[in-house]
Amino acid sequence: MAFQRKLVSQLVQRLREPRKFIQIVVGPRQTGKTTAVTQALESVSASIHFVSADDPMNTSQNWLRNEWERARILSDKTDGKAILIIDAIQKINQWSSLVKLLWDEDTHYKTPLKVVLTGSSSLLLQKGMSESLMGRFEILYSPHWSFQECSDAFGYTLEDFLYFGGYPGAAGWRDDIERWMRYMSASIVEPTIMQDVLQMEEVRKPALMRALFYMGAAYSAQELSYVKLLGQLQDAGNTVTLAHYLELLDHAGMLCGLGKFTFEKVRQRKSSPRFMVYDTSLMVLAADVKPSQAVEDAPFRGHLVESAVGAYLLARSREEGFEVYYWRDRNQEVDFVLKKGTSITALEVKSGRIKGTGGSLAFLKRHPQALCYVVGSKTCSLEDFLLGRIKLFKLTEKTVDMSPVTASEIIVAFEGYISDRAASGVLLAQVVSEVSFNDRMVRIVFDPVSKGIDAEVFESMSPFPNLAEFAGVPIAFDDSLGERLRPEIDGVETFLADGRNLGTLTTAELHYMGTLEGS
Repeated sequence: MAFQRKLVSQLVQRLREPRKFIQIVVGPRQTGKTTAVTQALESVSASIHFVSADDPMNTSQNWLRNEWERARILSDKTDGKAILIIDAIQKINQWSSLVKLLWDEDTHYKTPLKVVLTGSSSLLLQKGMSESLMGRFEILYSPHWSFQECSDAFGYTLEDFLYFGGYPGAAGWRDDIERWMRYMSASIVEPTIMQDVLQMEEVRKPALMRALFYMGAAYSAQELSYVKLLGQLQDAGNTVTLAHYLELLDHAGMLCGLGKFTFEKVRQRKSSPRFMVYDTSLMVLAADVKPSQAVEDAPFRGHLVESAVGAYLLARSREEGFEVYYWRDRNQEVDFVLKKGTSITALEVKSGRIKGTGGSLAFLKRHPQALCYVVGSKTCSLEDFLLGRIKLFKLTEKTVDMSPVTASEIIVAFEGYISDRAASGVLLAQVVSEVSFNDRMVRIVFDPVSKGIDAEVFESMSPFPNLAEFAGVPIAFDDSLGERLRPEIDGVETFLADGRNLGTLTTAELHYMGTLEGS
């Protein structure tokens, strides 16, 4: 039996439901949208009318109306058990207005015809959906294949996946690098840029957009300003044009520019983008790197690993509704910052390339409510992360418990926070040796010497001038835990194992800092 993605079962479930929404399957070119739809139809008891707008002769509105009418006749003949599939719907000019008209006609006359549309150029689809089809559709995403899918379907190792990425059609050429590169260029990159993207809207300088893709993909996981880009591309364009072309490549599922994380939206828009491919194979192709070079060239491999993490996050973000950024402050950086509502997660990638250390600790100082991971550490390996075994966000808070607070509960709460940070690779948490509670004060003891770290070195590494700011997070915020514990605690004090004081803060001070940070 051929391998089936989760997308197949999702579509099967929706097609078995009564007619309510148009099902629209979107995703980059060559990610298996049509295959997934075909597999889903094999599990559905219905008569199928499958048509494709890929043929240049099949792109008129009259053609679409005629095919829809044939599907209606089929529905009448089968007592309403018919499905119309229109592949590559974006090829039809002003498709959305006609689809809305025909769908609304079926609704009015109670024709139970179910409809599935597929399309590659998501920006074109999004325009059509937002303009005409509001409230009439559901989206199913077909992103690039994940490491888990490539491992199950093609036997990929982690090294295979880093280099060859997640295009299923290219997997058959991985033993012939030259043919693989020709396939990637001729069947994916060039058609996407020169056909799909150019269909979205008028592009005055297609050569500039093409050059932007190849340079941006080769520089994936690196930050470049638009001004510097223009100089390297040797084109008399402007930064607005480049930003627009990058947006088109983003919507086509090829290349995006991650913005810098800040609560100020204006600064996010003005920041230099950090380029990120949607699939590592695009970076390999653009850089023209052979497999042996990808292993031996340490800087390239470092960016390749970071790009694999970034591509994985981008794929999940579209379906799960979170935002992906990077963060940098002078020489401190965090590779990825995820934001979903008020939840924030910071990810540093241990990729092997040389970069500043302590980025996550510096980020935590400003955003102590964040969840942090070091991808590539013992507690969060790259393989586990790409296989989806690591939760990206904290679990939802439980309802407030109104029973009396005990000393043991306070200790457990602080120990749980410390353990969570330690498991995420935070050194400060890993050297905590004692948590206690006496006379309404929480006492945290740090013992870096037990981990082979000199106490003076440890103090110089900490981004917190007062370590109570780090240790007091459980009572700093207006969440259910903080609201429950604060009335029973006067403050948090921190010490080295030799008795030296590392800082004390009152509960009021911690709460003020926490609410100020989130304002």
